[in-house]
Amino acid sequence: MTKVLIATEKPFSNQAVSEVKQVFNAAGYALEMLEKYEDKAALIDAVKGVDALIIRSDKIDADVIDAADELKIVVRAGAGYDNVDLSAATAKEVTVMNTPGQNSNAVAELAFGMLVYLNRNGFNGTAGTELRGKKLGIHAYGYVGRIVASIARGFGMEVFAFDPFVDDVLIKNDGVTCLGSAEELYETCQFISLHIPANDQTRGSINEKMLMSMPDGATLVNTARKEVIDEEGLLKVMENRNDFRYLSDIAPDCKDDFIDKYEGRYFFTPKKMGAQTAEANLNAGVAAAKQIVGFIEEGDTTFKVN
Repeated sequence: MTKVLIATEKPFSNQAVSEVKQVFNAAGYALEMLEKYEDKAALIDAVKGVDALIIRSDKIDADVIDAADELKIVVRAGAGYDNVDLSAATAKEVTVMNTPGQNSNAVAELAFGMLVYLNRNGFNGTAGTELRGKKLGIHAYGYVGRIVASIARGFGMEVFAFDPFVDDVLIKNDGVTCLGSAEELYETCQFISLHIPANDQTRGSINEKMLMSMPDGATLVNTARKEVIDEEGLLKVMENRNDFRYLSDIAPDCKDDFIDKYEGRYFFTPKKMGAQTAEANLNAGVAAAKQIVGFIEEGDTTFKVN
């Protein structure tokens, strides 16, 4: 019998677990649960003998993969998969997938929620500024970026995008102006919503020069990964531009500098929470389960990332 393990330090909702169980029961698979575990040793012990693994933000490194002697597939319930050692998985012929699109609306709504919150001064009773008529740039026009564009157009913003991996026609068909480079995007837009993945090409790529080039009243909204930001450059921008603001659903390593010096010009959620909605939780969990069944039964590798 195929064995599946759900290993989540931050557990799925009860409803999500219930519906995931239904998927595996129908397939005749055995499901095991490891929730709120406190150390890596517990995870290493739990993965022994399982054929498939569903995770969220849990770190799956070479030690875990080596311990999982029967493992065939890991599905990250979410879009980002930098918490999985792809090289180690590939070396052991373990397929790694994500569930793109399942969390997208939740992330997009959070990005805009933070933007509105800071633009209205945290709803502290003082006069803020409106978004209508302002220019919003979307850096990476994937699942989340497209929804952000839709929300922004509903606010009456001018929307621009840069993504070398997306056909210009698709972007233009959404009523969004397509720009030819990241540099042009930052030079053009007062607001930037950032959605690039963290990889060797993007880590630290959002740098001082790009941020300094943004128009007056600039705001960067990062619901991607903190690693894509050059934090030393970001702090220089915060110091040299009193009009610059930074929003993120994951605090930077230099968080204390923001707390000490830049009150009112930043907002960080207490933890990574772009996908923290009941709907996203359910969608990603069920999608992960269905992808495992499709892979085991039919060899479907549609969302394979390694």
